[in-house]
Amino acid sequence: MRISAFAQSALLVSSLSLLTACGESNSPAPASQPTAPATTAPAATAAVETEEQLIARARAIHDRVITLDTHADINTDNFTLDRNYTDDLDTQVTIPKMRAGGLDVAWFIVYTGQGELSEEGYAAAYANAIDKFDAIHRLAEEIAPDDIELAYTSDDVRRIAAEGKLVAMIGIENAYPIAEDLSRVEEFFERGGRYMSLAHNGHNQLSDSHTGEAAGDYLHHGLSELGRAALSEMNRLGIMVDISHPSRDAIHEMLDLSRAPVIASHSSARALTDHTRNLDDETLLRIRDNGGVVQTVAFSSYVSEAQRSFVAEGRARLEASIAEALNFQRLSDDELAALDAVARTAYEAQLEAFNAQLFPRLNAEVNSQAPAATVADFVDHIDYMVELIGLEHVGISSDFDGGGGIEGWSDASETFNVTLELVRRGYSEEEIGLLWSGNLLRVLDDVQRVAAEIQAGA
Repeated sequence: MRISAFAQSALLVSSLSLLTACGESNSPAPASQPTAPATTAPAATAAVETEEQLIARARAIHDRVITLDTHADINTDNFTLDRNYTDDLDTQVTIPKMRAGGLDVAWFIVYTGQGELSEEGYAAAYANAIDKFDAIHRLAEEIAPDDIELAYTSDDVRRIAAEGKLVAMIGIENAYPIAEDLSRVEEFFERGGRYMSLAHNGHNQLSDSHTGEAAGDYLHHGLSELGRAALSEMNRLGIMVDISHPSRDAIHEMLDLSRAPVIASHSSARALTDHTRNLDDETLLRIRDNGGVVQTVAFSSYVSEAQRSFVAEGRARLEASIAEALNFQRLSDDELAALDAVARTAYEAQLEAFNAQLFPRLNAEVNSQAPAATVADFVDHIDYMVELIGLEHVGISSDFDGGGGIEGWSDASETFNVTLELVRRGYSEEEIGLLWSGNLLRVLDDVQRVAAEIQAGA
């Protein structure tokens, strides 16, 4: 298991700290951290830490650091006066679950699925986004102001947490709702949005999506001219650029153009799990050089290659079987766009019938049989990225209520288990604080500083 550089240095002054790691490390310390002194005392001289003592030490660390999750999706039906997060709803995040797990900060997400690039599509997307902004404000300002407060800066986060309240922040997943009106970027900033991804699962007017990778099917081969202008406006205002869903070419173009550090709000390492939503080593190194941070995501098929490959292969077999039985052939986006209105209606009816058979069988015959992804798998991704790009460029996210959750961190009430695994692997309290919130808040500060410089004409 990993022994961090900070933990190694602590060996000189504390025999207890010697035992924050449970074994030898075969990996070098991150390049950005100092190497351990040659005079480090041998572990054999220290008293053995019991499991009970290790858990107690991890619990104390967890209670002291600010824990921050950059991605929790919402359903606005759960943000009404009659039904809301003050109750222990059947959702992965609620106020009681955050309290139980010691999760201090949740970024609630203004998510919009990708629709048609038309006036009707843009209008529906905008209405959806405003509904979600309003819901988050309603929770913090009307429903539970004594329990949770909306933060706009890192200073807000620290103040609110010190007051004993939970913290809400707002991220925007998919900039599709801005339509072709760049003034909406500032509107979303004024409503509290502090990060935004230019695309989600599908190409839009601003950026290509990672979903084009399999077929090499792209709309812009990166960003559109409007997407470049939107990124510039985000830099000017102080909105963090989120690269988690766009295509690789779009991500690299954003890294070329952004004057401020970027974030990946919920992505993991592609070297460990070969999913298009994960980031390859070249991209990770560019994020390091940009000063950004990757919020490792606890999404099972993004952190467990065994699960990802099992599900991918099982789904492919099931789709082929159902398609053959229905005499149905799935069309690409380009093929779909070429259909006339009558043919499109017929195809959509066939697709609905196909999906009606696929999804129930997918859960019963594939997903339920897949090997579990665990907290250990998740922290393997943290370890990998820490060693590759440095601890100060790595953070933590869940994607709760949007598909996220793993064995051991299945909802906010189990948040402590992540800290416990980090302690087992030898991360120090300082490092754990950086992973949980310090790195992300540092990027937010940097982005807001750059915005102030741009507005001042620098």
